[in-house]
Amino acid sequence: MKKPNILAFAGSARQDSLNKKLIQISVQGARDAGAEVKLVDLRDYPMPLYDGDLETREGLPANVKLFKKLMLEHDGLLLSCPEYNSSITPLLKNTLDWCSRAESPSEIPLACFKGKTAGLVSASPGALGGLRGLVHVRAILGNIQVLVIPDQVAVSKAHEAFLPDGHLKDEKLQTAVLAVGAKLASVLTHLKSVPE
Repeated sequence: MKKPNILAFAGSARQDSLNKKLIQISVQGARDAGAEVKLVDLRDYPMPLYDGDLETREGLPANVKLFKKLMLEHDGLLLSCPEYNSSITPLLKNTLDWCSRAESPSEIPLACFKGKTAGLVSASPGALGGLRGLVHVRAILGNIQVLVIPDQVAVSKAHEAFLPDGHLKDEKLQTAVLAVGAKLASVLTHLKSVPE
C-alpha cells in the first residue's frame, strides 16, 4: 500500500516564525510514523487579498493554481497556526479562501479540500498558545469538508519554549507535538486501507 502523503505548512510568512519551528517537529512525527511529508512555506506562494472582481476579471492567480495543485496531490494537511487577535491569521484565511475557488465551472466544488484529513498545532508567546485561533481554524476546515483529527497541541510562551536545535525544552510537549503528526499519519494510513 502506498504511504500517505501530507502537505505541511505554517500560517505565517515571518522568517523566524515560532509556528515554522513547531511545524517541523510535527512533520518529523508524521515521517517517523511512515508518511511522506512535503513541508512548504506560504511565503513562496504570495497571493493577493481575495477579490471577487479580480477573480472574475483574471481568473485564479498563478500561485493559487500552484498551491491548489499541491493540495490535490496530497492526502492530508498538517498545519501550525499562529493566532491573531484570538483568531486565524489573515495569511492562512486568504490561502484557504483562494483555494476554495473553482478554476472552471466543471471543477468539483472544494476539490482540494474534499476527502482531506488535517492535524493542527499552534505556538504563541501568549498563555494559551494560540488555542483560541485553533478553534476557528478547526471550524473553517470542518465547514469546507476537511476531517480534522481531535488531537492538537498549543504551545504557550513559545518564544521561550525552543532549544537552539529546534526541539522543545519540555520533553512531554515535544512528544505531544510529534504525536499529532504521527496520529495524522496513522489515520491516513487507516483511511487508505479502507475499500472505497
